Parts: sequence; structure tokens; C-alpha cells
Amino acid sequence: MTGRLNSAQPYAIGLFRIVIGLLFACHGANSLFGTFGGRTAAAGTWPDWYAAVIELVGGSLVLLGLGTRAAAFISSGAMAYAYFKVHQPEALWPIENNGEGAAMYCWAMFLLIFTGSGAFGLDRLFAKRSGAQGRTASDKTPVAA
Repeated sequence: MTGRLNSAQPYAIGLFRIVIGLLFACHGANSLFGTFGGRTAAAGTWPDWYAAVIELVGGSLVLLGLGTRAAAFISSGAMAYAYFKVHQPEALWPIENNGEGAAMYCWAMFLLIFTGSGAFGLDRLFAKRSGAQGRTASDKTPVAA
């Protein structure tokens, strides 16, 4: 059972990345463009507009699996800032200060820093292409001990 679950791990991480990236990008689009019935942040206002740009761009990169670790690092930091500067001063617990979303996105993105893009990511596609072009015949032969 564990072996089968372990073999499916890259696919589960890939699906997790896609869902988190899509939701995060939608949150940014909501704040920037008023999509999904949201209110728009005025251009250049701190921190709302900058957070929305990070959410849209970071979420899109995570969704595509392109520069996943870097995008997740910046996105996680932005959500940590959002939680501690916006939500936490209102009350101690996320359920009391409406900071559940910021906390969940922060930890989800933090996880992606360490797991990478998983399956279905453009990072993996580009790594395969550059690895195949850089190989020579001697690289393909197994090393005997």
C-alpha cells in the first residue's frame, strides 16, 4: 500500500500545486480586476495592490509549474506578512481574525517550496529538454562499480 501511494506522490503534488495556484491567482484577479464580484484595489496602494499582483503572478506561475519554488517562496512570504500585519492584530486565532485564508495559503506555498512542482509542471518539461540536449553518449552508459 505504501509503495503505491509513494509512486503516486508526484501526481498528487502536481494536482495540489494546480489547485492552490488556481485559487491563489483567482484571489489576485479578484483584487486587481474585480472579477468574481470582488472589490478592486487602487493601483499602487500598499499593501493591497502589491499583494494582489503577487497573488496573480505567483499563483499563475505555481499553477503552470514554472519557477514553482521561487514563486511559492515569495507568495508564502506575502501571506505571512498579510497574516501578521493585517489579521493577527485583530485577534490571536485565525478563526477569530478571519486569517484562515492567509494562513492556509502561507503554509500551502511553504510546502511547495520544498516539494517542487511535482508532475504536470512546466519546470519538469524544461528540465527534461535541457537534460536530453546536454547528454553525450558517455553520459548514457551505466557506471560499473
